[in-house]
Amino acid sequence: MASAKSAVVTGGAGFIGSHVVDRLVGDGYRVTVIDDLSSGKRENLPPGVELVVADVTSDATDAAIKRAAPTLVVHTAAQISVTKATREPLEDARINVIGTVNVLEAARAAGTAKVVFFSSGGTVYGQPDRLPVDESHPKDPENPYGTSKLAGEEYLAMYRRAFGLDSMTLRLANVYGPRQDPHGEAGVVAIFTRAMLADAPVTIFGDGNDERDYVYVSDVVDAVIAASGPGGPGACNIGSGKGTTVNKLCAMLSELTGYTRKPLYGPPRPGDIHAISLDAGLARAKLGWSPKVSFDAGLARTVEFFREQADRERAGG
Repeated sequence: MASAKSAVVTGGAGFIGSHVVDRLVGDGYRVTVIDDLSSGKRENLPPGVELVVADVTSDATDAAIKRAAPTLVVHTAAQISVTKATREPLEDARINVIGTVNVLEAARAAGTAKVVFFSSGGTVYGQPDRLPVDESHPKDPENPYGTSKLAGEEYLAMYRRAFGLDSMTLRLANVYGPRQDPHGEAGVVAIFTRAMLADAPVTIFGDGNDERDYVYVSDVVDAVIAASGPGGPGACNIGSGKGTTVNKLCAMLSELTGYTRKPLYGPPRPGDIHAISLDAGLARAKLGWSPKVSFDAGLARTVEFFREQADRERAGG
């Protein structure tokens, strides 16, 4: 049977996962983190949190979830790069599809009350025919990453129907904020900020007019907490509803960091979507969720975090 106020967070030593862990610990949960540390970091975790170092597809992950018997599983572990997925679709599917099924099977056996799954609002819809996109839009992913995330969603839906395992999918916009690593396409804020603070070149892929929807990490954590109760819609978009071009993002970060170089431009990356923004009206209506942190404020907080990190690194601390 599941234990009271206990949670497992897969990928919990990573960028978004570690912020989820912080909130759950603060809310009184006993938290177990499963992370292979391929991009996550032990130092992202607060004291007292058990860390199981394991691949999400492994027997060790299955055993850790069953042992923890959590009331809540937050499944953030994933292969998150569109570019890598396009180059290595088998590996992408291994982690994002087989890994998700492994987590769901263990959660079902453990008597877990709720699973919250991170999907990709930026890729599962494909090239949208209207903006902002709501959940009724056709799901037509144009790259292996979006396809593997959509497959994960379908497994969650099937486990609800066939096995009664309650779950919710959060289709995230591009998440940014403190602790972000420059992995995957959503890492552009961290990539640009780090380069600018080091006065290093910044490269934009394509002409810079592609639009993305950005959501600050604390708002995503709020969405996880809102989704963690019983019931609710099967899937919700989590985003701002507004698109920002890469050129605009670059200009905003240049101003915040005092960066004076002009960006370089490279060829477009295969599998990239030209424009996406997410209508979060369903999350507002059903979860009481809406973003609280403006893009200006979120970028300022993020730049300050990376500036302090850079200062510590220069000081050797």
